[in-house]
Amino acid sequence: MASSEETIRAAGARPGHPGDPCVMVIFGASGDLTKRKLIPALYNLVESDLLPKEFAVVGVARTGMTTDEFRQKMSREIREFASDQVEPGRWDRFVQRLHYLAGDAADPNTYQALGSLLNRLDKEHGTRGNYFYYLATSPSFFAGIVQRLNEAALAREEHGRWRRVIFEKPFGRDLDSARALNREIGAVLRESQTYRIDHYLGKETVQNILVFRFANGIFEPIWNRRYIDHVQITVGEQVGVEERGEYYEEAGALRDMVPNHIFQLITLTAMEPPTSFEANAVRDEQAKILRALQPFTPEDVLTRAVRGQYGEGTDGGTRLPAYRAEPKVAPDSQIETFVALKLAIDNWRWADVPFYLRTGKRLAGRVTEVAIQFKRAPFILFRKTAVEHLTANRLVLHIQPDEGISLSFGAKVPGPLVRLGTVDMAFHYKDYFGSRPSTGYERLLYDCMIGDATLFQRADMVEAGWSVVAPILDVWRALPPRDFPNYASGSWGPREADELLEGDGRHWRTIAQ
Repeated sequence: MASSEETIRAAGARPGHPGDPCVMVIFGASGDLTKRKLIPALYNLVESDLLPKEFAVVGVARTGMTTDEFRQKMSREIREFASDQVEPGRWDRFVQRLHYLAGDAADPNTYQALGSLLNRLDKEHGTRGNYFYYLATSPSFFAGIVQRLNEAALAREEHGRWRRVIFEKPFGRDLDSARALNREIGAVLRESQTYRIDHYLGKETVQNILVFRFANGIFEPIWNRRYIDHVQITVGEQVGVEERGEYYEEAGALRDMVPNHIFQLITLTAMEPPTSFEANAVRDEQAKILRALQPFTPEDVLTRAVRGQYGEGTDGGTRLPAYRAEPKVAPDSQIETFVALKLAIDNWRWADVPFYLRTGKRLAGRVTEVAIQFKRAPFILFRKTAVEHLTANRLVLHIQPDEGISLSFGAKVPGPLVRLGTVDMAFHYKDYFGSRPSTGYERLLYDCMIGDATLFQRADMVEAGWSVVAPILDVWRALPPRDFPNYASGSWGPREADELLEGDGRHWRTIAQ
């Protein structure tokens, strides 16, 4: 049997090349994101030979530290947060590329010092004046940082040098704030310099949705309303809000997950074939899906949107607290920790095919998946047999925790009678291609280095996503929930989420844990 590497070569894969020479500047470098995700992701790029040799990192934060102290801190923390074993020699060489600048992102003097440091690093590391800035800060700092980078001439592209900015989610907290932020950033940066990150798109199965759909001739012909009954998207988390109570009290599950993560999954699942994999060709088709999502009327919100908040529960005998008992959460909080929606896409391919989605904290399992439920075959042929009903075929794209794809279909049970059993065919990435260390950020950081914005949201996509959820936010703000908490920790959400499908004669897929 051919190895996975031989299979990849036979399929025409081309080896990747290292990113462009550049400096990565991390604003908010003393926070969790840097030690948990960004530095481990950069190290994984070193292991994959995708990080350029002409590369450096500058961490910027208010915490008083020297470069040596920053390097020592990252060296301690990589042992805890690396996604695989760290090779000492490689790490020792990589850590010499880390630098630190103590400064307030609101202080213009910080940017003058940053400019001087970047000039020095260009000479030391050969980074050629190419910089990308990662804003691992509160969204309230986004516009100010971009403006000060501009004032210090650190965002200007000239003489063949590029400058890019990566923005962490959430990008705005509603439609008006997203539009305002786009205007403020657009006054300084071109869209080609603007990278709105969604780490879900760094997961292999999410990226594979396009390949699965458009590189395999057996699926695309049936990927439409003639053959598909409905689509279910589940993004469940077993954990509660933990230490993010203050953030969650401002955001809630709808803002936190739907306009970004889940809408990205929907657009990749539902979009038309792009003319190429060039960034704007893909994002044009994604934007069309977002604009085709039928808007909610206030009446629709009452019948097609469900919200919930977790109460107490148990997990293997361990007591789990209610959301209102979590740190930095109001004892009478009205914030939702669960959302279920029934969406409709108003175009030719998906007319009358409902897209059901659910996402929440403290659910029965940690899982992200897209389930494609096909229509049942006619029963006519089996009327005079022992078969009582036909089971619909289902294709499931498993995104986390185990990345892979499974397909269920009917097969005859051996014996003299015609009886059907359900057969599952499953593909797991780790079994076929091996397990590669990943934080989910490697592909996204690498794409920014090479100027590929395919997996990043465009301004019109952000605004289109907020447009869909805006009516829901308005109604929920006007009509506070009266039954919170309405689902137990460790369950799959409130009863109303089940009724959302049962009213259509359907039910949520049973997810084994």
